[in-house]
Amino acid sequence: MRKVILFFVTSTFFMTTPVDSIEKDFELSNEGQFQLTSPIYSDYYDRIPVNPNVYETLKTFKDINLTETAGNLQPNQKIVISDFKVNDQLQPVFVLENGTFILASAATIFEDKIQSSYLTKDTFWLEKNAMVMTSPIGNEAKKVSKTPAAFSQVTVTEFVTTPRGDFAKIAEGWVSTEYLSAEDNRMEKVQEILSQKYNQADYGIYVQQLETGITAGVNEDKVMYSASTAKLPILYMVQLQLNDGTIKLSDKLKYTEAVHQFDGAYKPEGAGSMPKKADDKEYTIGELIQLTAKKSDNVASNILSYYLTKEFNDTYYRTLDAVTKTRWEMTTRDATAKQAGLVMAALYNLNPNGEVLEALSNTDFDKERIAKNIDVKIAHKVGDAYDFRHDVAIVYTDSPYMIAIFTNNKSYNDITNISDDVYAVLK
Repeated sequence: MRKVILFFVTSTFFMTTPVDSIEKDFELSNEGQFQLTSPIYSDYYDRIPVNPNVYETLKTFKDINLTETAGNLQPNQKIVISDFKVNDQLQPVFVLENGTFILASAATIFEDKIQSSYLTKDTFWLEKNAMVMTSPIGNEAKKVSKTPAAFSQVTVTEFVTTPRGDFAKIAEGWVSTEYLSAEDNRMEKVQEILSQKYNQADYGIYVQQLETGITAGVNEDKVMYSASTAKLPILYMVQLQLNDGTIKLSDKLKYTEAVHQFDGAYKPEGAGSMPKKADDKEYTIGELIQLTAKKSDNVASNILSYYLTKEFNDTYYRTLDAVTKTRWEMTTRDATAKQAGLVMAALYNLNPNGEVLEALSNTDFDKERIAKNIDVKIAHKVGDAYDFRHDVAIVYTDSPYMIAIFTNNKSYNDITNISDDVYAVLK
């Protein structure tokens, strides 16, 4: 019997069966979308800043979308931020403690804090209009009640950098480095005083700070009769020859009638204590310096001029011109405060404590004019004739200065007032 094996193939049919989906629409919050796109918003904060401040007046708003103005924030105002939000325009905003909103822009808001600092001990000079505050942090700073005067010297003990700039710590508080000068700036104050108080036709004033070379003046190129200040160039020539060794203080010069006979010689009957007529005696150069400087002695000056300037020869004028830059004519004695001042400064540069300046520091005129109220060493040369009254000096403060005051129809006290004003700044 033949067996037949039957294979029953059962077909399997796959049918789709509807089911409920578990997926739901997912919507990002404004904050979430901002986080995803934050690289695009690199000019904005993504957090609440430390001690926020604003660079300039900044509007605040009543609504998060910044459509309705509420008020303003001012620089250095204390700002308290309570929250960080993102509005419908995907703009990051800060919520202030009073419920108003501001754009969280790093271009308008900064973290007012010290970014770097270092200790030091350096001397500076305050500029005009410097303001000293209790802190370098803007919204913590208050103006101190006792502020150093403009152009005064201060010691800095610390420098700090903040987003608002660089600040320096001085004894009284903090000052912006914009108002510090590494160079002595007091001559700016001197110029201010001279321009405001003494810019008058009858004054010629020239001041030079000898260490810096900085000058101030009014009408310093006004020509006046220089009177006995014209003895300064003579004394300069004497000191120059003492310096180079061509003469000595002990060298003797004979007083003959010829010393009064050359162009530019002073009248012997003028100032001084030496005999008015030649006595054919010999006087040491040292003695003649003392008499010319201390007593403004005409005769002593004539003797020095006759022998040591060779009666104001060409060499004398070439040497003097190199100092004054313009000709100081000895025959007319017309000169400017600047010329006289330049010669006095040149004397100081030859030797700050040379024989001539030492003699000029102890004269018969030390209780008047420039010297009257000065309480430090001063070397000066006065000059009087007609209505002209002058004085030219070196004042030996810590930073010595030269001051030349030429006047016409002014008093000794007028000269003193000018001197006192300048000394009050430079002492």
